[in-house]
Amino acid sequence: MAKMRRKADLPQKLCATCAKPFAWRKKWEKVWDEVKYCSDRCRAGAKTAAKRS
Repeated sequence: MAKMRRKADLPQKLCATCAKPFAWRKKWEKVWDEVKYCSDRCRAGAKTAAKRS
């Protein structure tokens, strides 16, 4: 069995939209380098902000 990791031990990034920290998630395992936003809401907000500019 794999050794358990604490959430504090996982890598973190800052969201490009809201600047809040978010932690690594299993579903992002293969694309962690490409992840920029903490949520769908921030990703959608970045697209609308780009359209306004």
